[in-house]
Amino acid sequence: MSEWFMWFIVFWSIFLITVMFIGGYFMFRKFLKRLPKEDGKSILDWQDHYIQETRHLWPDEKKQLLEELVEPVPELFRDVAREKIAGKIGQLALEREATTITEELIIEGYILATPKRDHKFLRKKLKEKNIDLTTYQHLFS
Repeated sequence: MSEWFMWFIVFWSIFLITVMFIGGYFMFRKFLKRLPKEDGKSILDWQDHYIQETRHLWPDEKKQLLEELVEPVPELFRDVAREKIAGKIGQLALEREATTITEELIIEGYILATPKRDHKFLRKKLKEKNIDLTTYQHLFS
């Protein structure tokens, strides 16, 4: 075997192992979210429950706002992000017995459902839409 082919095999093996570890990490995270908690439902089961229970409360313009907010998420992960945020918004709506999904619920749900590193885009987007952030400052910290 030539030396370049041997090095190709070594680097290809390292690449495959690395990709399998990365994929395994994300699969394991999904597995942990599917494990039932004390109440018998998993995190994803509750998320689906909140989405189904509040599906009729979403006006079209609020769906469009949610789409605008998840726009910076890479397309591969956008559906997962949208469902996580919509689940949190649904949870807040059910807890407050809301009759419709409001802008306030969407913003609060987005803040609570996303990591702090994503809040920079939210602040920028809300400034573009001339929405006051002072009522949400306590949620950012």
